[in-house]
Amino acid sequence: MTKNVFGITGWKNSGKTTLTERLVTELTRRGWNVSTVKHAHHAFDIDHEGTDSFRHRAAGATEVAIVSGVRWALMHELRDAAEPVLGSILERMSPCDLVLVEGYKRENHRKIEARRLDARNTAPLAPDDPNIVGIAADHPADGGGLPVFDLDDIGGIADFVETTTGLARS
Repeated sequence: MTKNVFGITGWKNSGKTTLTERLVTELTRRGWNVSTVKHAHHAFDIDHEGTDSFRHRAAGATEVAIVSGVRWALMHELRDAAEPVLGSILERMSPCDLVLVEGYKRENHRKIEARRLDARNTAPLAPDDPNIVGIAADHPADGGGLPVFDLDDIGGIADFVETTTGLARS
């Protein structure tokens, strides 16, 4: 992967989305150009029935781009093809300083594991994933030799992401 990638992983309701959002805020405040990839385990739609672009997809278009003076989006229908691997999604993204990846537990990029006592599953992922390089938890946690951060220590976690990915000011 040519892009600087760092992941946020964990079980459902472990705080991944909140941690990702807060890291984006902090890292962009520090001047970094940050993009994100979010993996969803369910059917999702960013388009809704009745819109022109929805009608294009429903008619069979494989890709539909929506473009305005404010933003653009590209939707790609898999049409029974396999879900693409993270690397192929990263190849399609514009250049940036850092891509934060939420989810993608099984992919081979460096990640921090989010842990919350209220998560659906509290079994640690780190012991079975050598790509997990840190833990962010809302409770005292055994990191098994990995650095452990309070889930709310966004500054410390952002410092860790910068160090781990080699982000440096020129």
